[in-house]
Amino acid sequence: MPVIKSAIKKLRKDVKREKRNSQFRAELDKAINSAKKSKTEKTVKEAISAVDKAVKKNLLHQNKAGRMKSSLSKLAKIGATKAKTTTKETVKTVKKAVAPKAPKKSAK
Repeated sequence: MPVIKSAIKKLRKDVKREKRNSQFRAELDKAINSAKKSKTEKTVKEAISAVDKAVKKNLLHQNKAGRMKSSLSKLAKIGATKAKTTTKETVKTVKKAVAPKAPKKSAK
């Protein structure tokens, strides 16, 4: 235990910061894990936002955060393609878009 008055104050501040940072890291891990499990656009956006906040608070290095965001965005693309191929509504819209159109009559 510190003896000097300023060291005692620093220890108090460090304990508070450590607690706050560990709570934020837990939230970050939870957001990333939920994004990896569900792979929806909403969960991925929340996870990317949490990563950005961690960089702002100096809990993650910028390069590591960039790697994490890249892998998360790839998950969103995978989840989006799976969702599009499985829903019937998207198949209907694709059929409508691909359907041939009647040729336009030229005005003479």
